[in-house]
Amino acid sequence: MTQSKRQKERQWRTRKEAQNPHGKVKSYDDLAEDVTNNDVENK
Repeated sequence: MTQSKRQKERQWRTRKEAQNPHGKVKSYDDLAEDVTNNDVENK
Protein backbone atom coordinates (compact mmCIF):
# COMPACT_ATOMS: atom_id res chain seq x y z
CA MET A 1 0.00 0.00 0.00
CA THR A 2 1.29 3.47 -0.80
CA GLN A 3 1.30 6.46 1.50
CA SER A 4 -0.82 9.48 0.82
CA LYS A 5 0.87 12.62 -0.41
CA ARG A 6 -0.03 14.50 2.78
CA GLN A 7 1.50 11.78 4.93
CA LYS A 8 4.73 11.83 2.91
CA GLU A 9 4.90 15.63 3.14
CA ARG A 10 4.26 15.55 6.89
CA GLN A 11 7.02 13.00 7.43
CA TRP A 12 9.42 14.99 5.24
CA ARG A 13 8.59 18.20 7.10
CA THR A 14 9.18 16.63 10.52
CA ARG A 15 12.57 15.28 9.37
CA LYS A 16 13.46 18.67 7.93
CA GLU A 17 12.45 20.58 11.07
CA ALA A 18 14.38 18.18 13.31
CA GLN A 19 17.70 19.10 11.69
CA ASN A 20 20.16 21.54 13.28
CA PRO A 21 22.40 22.61 10.40
CA HIS A 22 24.54 24.89 12.59
CA GLY A 23 24.58 22.67 15.62
CA LYS A 24 22.55 23.13 18.75
CA VAL A 25 21.90 26.74 19.66
CA LYS A 26 23.09 27.61 23.16
CA SER A 27 20.68 29.05 25.67
CA TYR A 28 21.32 32.42 27.29
CA ASP A 29 22.32 30.65 30.50
CA ASP A 30 24.98 28.64 28.66
CA LEU A 31 26.29 31.77 26.95
CA ALA A 32 26.44 33.62 30.25
CA GLU A 33 28.41 30.76 31.81
CA ASP A 34 30.87 30.81 28.92
CA VAL A 35 31.40 34.55 29.33
CA THR A 36 31.96 34.34 33.08
CA ASN A 37 34.31 31.37 32.68
CA ASN A 38 36.35 33.22 30.05
CA ASP A 39 36.59 36.32 32.22
CA VAL A 40 37.97 34.29 35.13
CA GLU A 41 40.49 32.50 32.91
CA ASN A 42 41.73 35.71 31.28
CA LYS A 43 42.49 37.47 34.58
